[in-house]
Amino acid sequence: MLELKNVTYTVTDPKTNKMRRILDDVSLTIDDGFVAITGPNGSGKSTLAKVIAGIVTPDSGRIYLDGEDITDMNITERSRAGISFAFQQPVRFKGITVKDLISLAAGEKISVAEACKFLSEVGLCAKEYVNREVNESLSGGELKRIEIAMINARGTKFSVFDEPEAGIDLWSFNNLIKVFEKMHERTHGNILIISHQERILDIADKIVVIADGKVAAYGSKSEILPELLSAQASCRFASGGEE
Repeated sequence: MLELKNVTYTVTDPKTNKMRRILDDVSLTIDDGFVAITGPNGSGKSTLAKVIAGIVTPDSGRIYLDGEDITDMNITERSRAGISFAFQQPVRFKGITVKDLISLAAGEKISVAEACKFLSEVGLCAKEYVNREVNESLSGGELKRIEIAMINARGTKFSVFDEPEAGIDLWSFNNLIKVFEKMHERTHGNILIISHQERILDIADKIVVIADGKVAAYGSKSEILPELLSAQASCRFASGGEE
């Protein structure tokens, strides 16, 4: 279980030199298996994910993981405590092969067959990727899938994904949904996904809506999703857009 209490984070706007509050007194308890966070662009979703992972330090408030105060832990310490984080734009590692990276994530030296299993689950032909370097030769979509395979190999109790669908084709996206479902079944932990995709929201146990740095809504999929879809449909109608 992850609990945020009165978390606030501000930055200085370089254009106006004024303080801008990105997260505004956010209190949230995540104790269900699969939770999706959604909301307008610029609402603070990705910042919230980074605060949970320890990449960004809040100005005030506390963060607890299974009752332990992790507010002052850095990203490495939180990783050891059981939090995994998948970046919206994955990092490249020159000189490291995909197999080595998955082994590092798993915390032990794994076999080629085991590495191939994780790669196959995210829609990559394992033989073509297992010995490749994680460098500029890989596309953004390939890196994204490799990073998801790493998180799957880690099997931590709390995994955070920031827009995992970005740069991924339709076939891989459908496969990605199955990966998250299997990961949830295997780890029995919490999976937190930042996403606008209805198909991801549709498999969540609960949905959090962030707007203007605040929790605008939080509830079960049956409570939140119909309202979101209705609001999106109204916006498209008002703007004259089509499905």
